[in-house]
Amino acid sequence: MPPLLHAARLSRSQARAAMEMPRRAGGHGTFPRVQKTRVYLSPGMFGFATLASLEYFEHFIRAIEERFRDRGRIVEIHVCEVHPTASILRRAAKLARLVDESAGDDGGPIHIVGHSTGGLDARLVASPTARLPGNAHRRLGWTSRLRSVTTINTPHFGTPLAAFFATVSGQRLLYAVTALTVAGLKLGAPPLAAASALVAAFGRAQLGFFEIELIDRAVESFIRVLDDASSRELRAWLKLLRDDQGAIVQLMPEAMDLLHAGLEDRAGLRYQSVATYAPRNAVRDWVSALRSPWGAMSAAIFTALSNITARLNEHYPCRSHDGSIEQKLARVLGELPPPDANDGVVPLASQVWGELIWAGKADHLDIVGHFPGKGGHIDWLASGARFNRLRFDAVLDRIVTGMVAGEQGGLTEHAAAPPRPLASERGADVRQSSASTSSGGEPAA
Repeated sequence: MPPLLHAARLSRSQARAAMEMPRRAGGHGTFPRVQKTRVYLSPGMFGFATLASLEYFEHFIRAIEERFRDRGRIVEIHVCEVHPTASILRRAAKLARLVDESAGDDGGPIHIVGHSTGGLDARLVASPTARLPGNAHRRLGWTSRLRSVTTINTPHFGTPLAAFFATVSGQRLLYAVTALTVAGLKLGAPPLAAASALVAAFGRAQLGFFEIELIDRAVESFIRVLDDASSRELRAWLKLLRDDQGAIVQLMPEAMDLLHAGLEDRAGLRYQSVATYAPRNAVRDWVSALRSPWGAMSAAIFTALSNITARLNEHYPCRSHDGSIEQKLARVLGELPPPDANDGVVPLASQVWGELIWAGKADHLDIVGHFPGKGGHIDWLASGARFNRLRFDAVLDRIVTGMVAGEQGGLTEHAAAPPRPLASERGADVRQSSASTSSGGEPAA
């Protein structure tokens, strides 16, 4: 099966049961259970479809397949191979083409999930006011079948980290962090000497010629530890970052004002979001990280990214101006984290759009399955969030439950109610929102 297409098949008994279900006629968003559901995933900053033999959404895909299969549903999952830092408009056009070419004509429901910048791609494609480049606007006939847009750790109101990466020094560090991400996820730990150079570079506001040369050497070290085929793929990927950084500029908090001015939510479409943050300067987590050399380096790099992301501008605070986001976060979490709370890449308040279905402690890549644990889970960076499989399962339960609710016109799902928080999760920032909103910027009812 092609690496970008994943289909979950039913057992014979499940298929027979699905065929025997009475077909539901009429009503907004209702589909016979035998129809194929299509889910499209769009990665964001530091994300990819398949690179160096790594599947970025591997754990996420498996979890979605399991949940649809348990409901007696057939699901086909596609991952959009988008340029990591290209203009959001270009990325959205590519997503629109992928859906148009693969959605078929069976009338089955369509759902889009975007992680990080990918969430903005999803919103742009779904918007009735979007003007996509080229002939992409002619490839939106499938939007009548679109039932939900899920955004995960998406910078809806921008991120200060983008402003940093837009500088000459920041561009070099962006290459290095991207290379480190791929090497780390593939090998479990990149070369320590190269990682230490990256830590030192983050401590300087401006890099001199010597520091830039050290960063370039660090990138080469990350690349060389991979096998030949993976090294070639990573070099080509990093070249894409150098050639087009349109999204970096667009993700700056100042630039996001313009996006909001021209981007309208689609009426009747379910918008849901997941938002996370990592604890700031947790001493006990640092002590744990210091038990291994890579753990110490990893914690230092994450802290540097988090500190930059925490530099909020009072004129562009990365949140809505009406206080609705704070209300949603307080309702789900039971308390309101500090304004500078973030996942290492995106401020917490910037991640909320539509119904907030899950909020809690996790870093930017934990939430898509890159956390320490069994089953092939490998951590990205040591953030101290202590995200685990129980929380990951809770997040995916909420996401898929929301998708099915979207097929029913946004109403609460009756066939498979959302699971109650596990006892081990109570008080651990994994509470489910009991309220719903139809669009971002409005308080939940």
